[in-house]
Amino acid sequence: MVSPPNQAEARPDVVRMGTQFQEIARVLNTHFLDKQEIIRLLVISAIAGEHMVLVGPPGTAKSAIIRMFAKLVDARYFEYLLTRFTEPNELFGPVDIKEFREGRYARRTEGMLPEAEIVFLDEIFKSNSAILNSLLTVINERRFSHGAEVREVPLISMFAASNEVPNDDNLSAMFDRFLLRVLSDNLDSYHFHELLARGIDNEVSRMTGREDQVRPVISARDLRALQRGFDQFMEFPEDFMAKYKGLIFQMRSEGITISDRRAVKLLKLFAASAVFDGRSHVTDGDFFILRHIWNNLDQAELLEEIVNPVVDVYYREHPEERRFIGPQASLDDLLSELNLIRELLTSGGALSDIQLFSQLKNLNEIKAALAAINNETAERMMREVDQLLESVFASSKFSG
Repeated sequence: MVSPPNQAEARPDVVRMGTQFQEIARVLNTHFLDKQEIIRLLVISAIAGEHMVLVGPPGTAKSAIIRMFAKLVDARYFEYLLTRFTEPNELFGPVDIKEFREGRYARRTEGMLPEAEIVFLDEIFKSNSAILNSLLTVINERRFSHGAEVREVPLISMFAASNEVPNDDNLSAMFDRFLLRVLSDNLDSYHFHELLARGIDNEVSRMTGREDQVRPVISARDLRALQRGFDQFMEFPEDFMAKYKGLIFQMRSEGITISDRRAVKLLKLFAASAVFDGRSHVTDGDFFILRHIWNNLDQAELLEEIVNPVVDVYYREHPEERRFIGPQASLDDLLSELNLIRELLTSGGALSDIQLFSQLKNLNEIKAALAAINNETAERMMREVDQLLESVFASSKFSG
């Protein structure tokens, strides 16, 4: 539905839900270094009731992030590592022998995938065709067939992990059902010291049992209640839809296949991104999601080149809505934020008092985050922050 922009304040229930979603992200960010966007996308997928696959080499926290996310949602959870030898009864439950003796084919699904609300399938693209065909029906239609019976399944979101992007045509149908395709890679040298420190904390937590102290923040019931009223968020301003159309057709012109079905479903993710922030309406900042709809790894950089200018322009024009990335931010994220603020402050454009003071607050937050990192690069960036602060305070607005 296309509508005029909603300028009203977000409703209290939306703000409350947004606070819960951001608490999930905060907990995850304390455990996993430089995974902010992956974490946000995990939560957004669950809000929208869509599916997401993490792709990356072994040891990049793909499985660990999904498992901890599942602990933060009070939902029936099912997890399995798939191989080409996996049999249907390992996912969907064994055949009910009693029913079989009476001439009826049925499965005992207690505790199995058909009764789960959050599902994680590791190495999903290594499974065989029998598994994949059954999973397609579950993912597409939220239905599971066994014998003559077809039942609805309570699945909210399916998450998957893989070490590689599938290149087999037989796997394309399954890959297509994951609306989001997200890369999880090894951290660079800037993060290595903090990686070791965070890793030690996580290992000690596992050995001492403190990891089990993670408690749910939101329930599957709350997610379903939100989704039942999701139509109120599926209203999009005309200018947003015009930009979206332009982005989709630019991507298609570059050879990135985006079906009409996927183009429609992506609107749910934009709305879910707004809800994550406690907003009742979308903004151009929500287009960041389009960085994660690639069909192969070669397209990931191309998508960034198409999407990032639109997102960056939005936050330059609306600095008060810029998402500060918090004390766990990486150097790359902090540098990106610092460059945006520098461009805003030195562009010569008129800034309101609110905008100016907002950027001063952001600079001080960045400085605090850099101080926590405490290496040569962070110290150099802190000097740049100090220079920016000095230039602002030396301006006429503050000198008089």
